[in-house]
Amino acid sequence: MIACLVIHGYTGGPYEVDPLAEFLKENTDWHIEVPTLPGHGEELHLENASYKNWIKAAENELKKLQRYYEEVYVIGFSMGGMIAAYLAAKYKIDKLVLLATSGKYLNFKQIGFDIAEVIGDGIKGTLGENKLYTHYKNKLGAVPLKANIEFMKLVRFTRRYLDKVESPVLIAQGHQDGMVPYKSAYYLEKEIHSKKKEVVFFDRSRHLICLGDDKDTLNGMVYHFLVEETE
Repeated sequence: MIACLVIHGYTGGPYEVDPLAEFLKENTDWHIEVPTLPGHGEELHLENASYKNWIKAAENELKKLQRYYEEVYVIGFSMGGMIAAYLAAKYKIDKLVLLATSGKYLNFKQIGFDIAEVIGDGIKGTLGENKLYTHYKNKLGAVPLKANIEFMKLVRFTRRYLDKVESPVLIAQGHQDGMVPYKSAYYLEKEIHSKKKEVVFFDRSRHLICLGDDKDTLNGMVYHFLVEETE
């Protein structure tokens, strides 16, 4: 039997990866596990945030799955991608998928474009239709500085393990990602030494790659990567 652990991103929750998780549930007989990291979810409680607790929560889920399933795949989105890479380095997992993974911090150029678009929609009176704005508006003021520092600590900590990853890996990145520079995908490809590596870019996708315009293509690509035989 096969299990798949899907790890969401910083200040997010399972909803960020839900279309992909549901697609895998509908098209396989695998056990799909999508945990909520401490302090995350629909309502954020990050006052006592700790990057070690985020990693530990995902690690505990992986250990449980490895206890009961013959094969375990791990998918990570954004910060969850760095956690997934760490788990792949520390434990033997069968396949790894990294989605818009935050190996580098911020794409300031694209953030500028996104802010300009939000302002433009505000002027036109169509702000409610701007997906980026509606997603992040509820997080404004809900993320303490300490949590942001813990996020940066996590990225720095997990980076050290990238060159120890040996699992076959698929790296997917959106060209319009306003949070993670698209060059992060090249950085991950360079640092990870797996024999089997695939890097794919999506022209229409922003950071929330599982919720964007390319989500159907992404779902199919991840599925085919996971089901194909590894040489």
